[in-house]
Amino acid sequence: MSTDIGGTDPDDNQSMIHLLMYNELFDIEGLLSSPSYGDGSKEEILRTIDLYEKDLPKLKKHKPNLATPAYLRSVVKQGRHGAAPYKGYVTATEGSNWIIKCAQKKSNRPLWVLVWGGLEDLAQALHDKPEIQNKIKVFFIGGPNKKWSANSYAYIAKNFPNLWFIESNASYYGFFSDNVPDSLSNKNYYKNFIHEAGFLGKDYKANRYKGVLKMGDTPSLLYMMDGNPNNPMRENWGGSYVKFKHSPRVLFNGNTSIRDTVTVFSIVEFMFKGPVVNIPPDSACLTMSVKSEIGEQKWNGFYLGNGNYVVRYCPKRTETLSYKVTSNISGFKEQNGTFVVNNIWPGKPHNTDYQLGANWYTDRSNPELYDDIWQGGKTVLKWRNNVLLDWAKRWSWLR
Repeated sequence: MSTDIGGTDPDDNQSMIHLLMYNELFDIEGLLSSPSYGDGSKEEILRTIDLYEKDLPKLKKHKPNLATPAYLRSVVKQGRHGAAPYKGYVTATEGSNWIIKCAQKKSNRPLWVLVWGGLEDLAQALHDKPEIQNKIKVFFIGGPNKKWSANSYAYIAKNFPNLWFIESNASYYGFFSDNVPDSLSNKNYYKNFIHEAGFLGKDYKANRYKGVLKMGDTPSLLYMMDGNPNNPMRENWGGSYVKFKHSPRVLFNGNTSIRDTVTVFSIVEFMFKGPVVNIPPDSACLTMSVKSEIGEQKWNGFYLGNGNYVVRYCPKRTETLSYKVTSNISGFKEQNGTFVVNNIWPGKPHNTDYQLGANWYTDRSNPELYDDIWQGGKTVLKWRNNVLLDWAKRWSWLR
């Protein structure tokens, strides 16, 4: 499992607590810090294991096969800090090497890689040992994680189309939906069922969410906990998914306008011409500032050589976006544009799309399965109450 825990979004802390409290259900091979954005680190995983150790005596009275803290610490590894450049990988990390080592173990089972944060360490592992693609199965919590990992996603989709891969870009939103009973709502679950139970319960509240439930990465764990994980199309605590054959990739040679529409969660590449300069290809030398409903965010763009420049972007929701592209390179002209994001994934094919193999799965597009604007959200929301009531039993053990 790879996570950006300790970074910008404390929901990974919540999901890590959930994992530790249910770890007897898993053969945990690795806990990797893979923050493509923010300040996540393996120290935050280790800190949470320390809290788990304090609560373990009470938990083991009910689940004696829970993992020892010493073992869990032994499989915590540090992955890449920050997004990869345009090519999608850089150099090996402790985390990427650990994926390889675990995938190469002799086993009649696949190594499941649950991605809560960036795809950089997975992309690096596949680049360094391509043969492991036949030994692993991936569940990727996409959406904003895909936005930050656009370059690594593009590398994987282009070069490993036969990988077994679930891409949950929107279904997981069903887990923190507001369309639930009031007693189990995001704002009330902590008060009604956790309420500072144990050291883990106190920590659940000790971040900027103040106990408000989110846990957007947890559906990847729920998927593994509920039935046969080799069949993504069944109904499942972690969602129900369908095969798709093309992953949208849209290319623009220059700036866009309000007349241009792209598919939500697609890889969008903006190509620009500029000065021919003597810097290494794939050098970060542009900044794209994107204005959206959540504010302004900035993305690196890269030099491809021969006066060609590129920025990749992956929109995570329906809206109209505007952007500005600037550079310190003398002679590069500021670029400005806007575009519209629609809400049907993967949408109609383009001849520039990534062509996928037989085992890529994603959110169901049935209109009746949307939860508000989130495609497939009801396939997770359907089971949310059952999941949280089951977890409430474990919290009661810590009182």
